[in-house]
Amino acid sequence: MNQTEKAAARSRRGMVTSPHHLASEAGAKVLRRGGTAIEAVIAAGAALTVLYPHFCGLGGDAIWIVADRAGRRKAIMGIGQAAQVLPDLETIPARGPLSALTTAAVVDSWGQALGYSRDNWRGKESFESLLADAIELAAGGFPVSRSQQHWHRFRNGEIEAWPGVADFFVTQGQQRQPQLAAVLETIALRGHREFYEGELGHRIAKALEAAGSPIRMGDLARTAATLTDPVSITYRDIELLAPPPPSQGISTLAIMGILSNFQMRDVDPTSADFYHLCVEAVKQAFLDRGQIADPDFVAQHCTEWLDKNHLSAKATAINPKSAMPWPHRFQTGDTVYLAAVDAEGRSASVLQSTYYDWGSGVLLPDTGILWQNRGAAFSTDPASPNVLAPGKRPFYTLNPGLGLKDGLPHLLYGTQGADGQPQTLTVLLSRLIDHGFDPLAALSAPRFLLGRTFSDTRDNLKIEDAVGDTVLAALAARGHEVIAIPALNALSGQAGVIRLNDDGWMEGAHDPRSDGCAIAI
Repeated sequence: MNQTEKAAARSRRGMVTSPHHLASEAGAKVLRRGGTAIEAVIAAGAALTVLYPHFCGLGGDAIWIVADRAGRRKAIMGIGQAAQVLPDLETIPARGPLSALTTAAVVDSWGQALGYSRDNWRGKESFESLLADAIELAAGGFPVSRSQQHWHRFRNGEIEAWPGVADFFVTQGQQRQPQLAAVLETIALRGHREFYEGELGHRIAKALEAAGSPIRMGDLARTAATLTDPVSITYRDIELLAPPPPSQGISTLAIMGILSNFQMRDVDPTSADFYHLCVEAVKQAFLDRGQIADPDFVAQHCTEWLDKNHLSAKATAINPKSAMPWPHRFQTGDTVYLAAVDAEGRSASVLQSTYYDWGSGVLLPDTGILWQNRGAAFSTDPASPNVLAPGKRPFYTLNPGLGLKDGLPHLLYGTQGADGQPQTLTVLLSRLIDHGFDPLAALSAPRFLLGRTFSDTRDNLKIEDAVGDTVLAALAARGHEVIAIPALNALSGQAGVIRLNDDGWMEGAHDPRSDGCAIAI
């Protein structure tokens, strides 16, 4: 599916959105046969581990926000923990086995979510039915996506150094993953804990050890997704939910809390004023972000960080005519966002990730699993709240969101892009809430990316050139080091949105920068 084929979806009976149309269809099948939103996301998410191997996989993690019309709201934190026995590292490499320092919790998040669906939403599906499409795609093959082609080419010269990766994942034509199909079949038949405690878990642990990772069988067995309460803030009349630390979801909430001090509805969303305020709010919120860490190891002061007076002071610190210097390094990372709403309005907003594109580059050849490099998000500075420690979860970029209106699910949103996630969500949420954009219009409008990236080490403001020369010049005049990038750029993330309107209609879309779409039931 190319960019010109993107269309908004509308329905009263349910909807799925994901960055690949075949994954969206896998989830839509579940809704058509009466499944819950959680069950639909598991089917779509499993398909994405096959279809989008460069961004997510069984060797990665997932974070969920779920809510329903009965007032239930929960976050499922599927974050793997650091190995119990760690190497002595002066620095943590971005790739290779010593970046594969944490376990992978996506499969256990599926298990926790399926249990929640069964216990709270009368869910009846099994892993055998939900993984069927993913198994068929992995075994039978599928056309390589435009996104996989891009990121394979982008890593030309690096990917060849990762044993087996260049040969296993093709750049064009049909991609088959028979080893991964067999693993998915095993999970379907034996359950999600087979990945951590069964014969499959032993195979995974041995392969990780052979590759040079410190992860062992005991680490896998200790891996468990947790069910917890989301953090929240009210923006205009919408309560925005986000996952708690170690996720940076609190940063997204803080940005919106800062913007609530401005009359954003009166600011033209195509103007330099709009982009300037959004960028400066991001900077102010990110000043607190370095304190986010695993709450099991470091006290987290969420109430203070989201305090109205604290955020008001940050808003006051914004100079409407001048950009604050920004020397903070951007962290890259790649992710898939997917969401579903079922006929009863039950909603699931989810991100799955192996952190960087292609994760650690460590492929477990007999399983086809590519392991994440989320361990590279730790610090080796003993004074850092995010310092590497046995059993600890790293600072986490994944922050899917869900907005409630009058206590009911109203907006599901999220994006790929590591540090870019809160930045993309800032402009999306203001366009959706302040300016009434429909999901496709909000996703299609120009976006920005602040800071250094893997492809540009300058501390600049990258902004899609569709904003126009006048806006670019006005931002430069305020002191932003502006770099124009092409419209609908891969650097700007791949986001998705579903909105549940007061009249009972749902509308949604997936990013024109992706291979995906929303499918209405």
